[in-house]
Amino acid sequence: MFAALGDRMRLEMVAKLCAEGPLSTMRLGAGSNMSRQAISKHLQVLAEAGVVRAVRRGRDAIWQVEPERLNHARAYLDEISRQWDVALRSLKDFVESTP
Repeated sequence: MFAALGDRMRLEMVAKLCAEGPLSTMRLGAGSNMSRQAISKHLQVLAEAGVVRAVRRGRDAIWQVEPERLNHARAYLDEISRQWDVALRSLKDFVESTP
């Protein structure tokens, strides 16, 4: 999932979906210089990572964020952040206690 979100364009797509709600492929690509095929490939990567999913409406795919998957990622990053805080606090205490 983090590899999928590591691409700037894919991260922008997820941010747009979070801000605006479900959108079609065309609306997701509005304002970018990317082809519809490139946008679809980025969305497929996000879908394979479980970050987004598509619902068919006629010929269009309407994309939406999978909030539970993003919540898991957030919890994971929060735990890593907590671990770093503990490690840095221990290092600070050690450095400050050394004469």
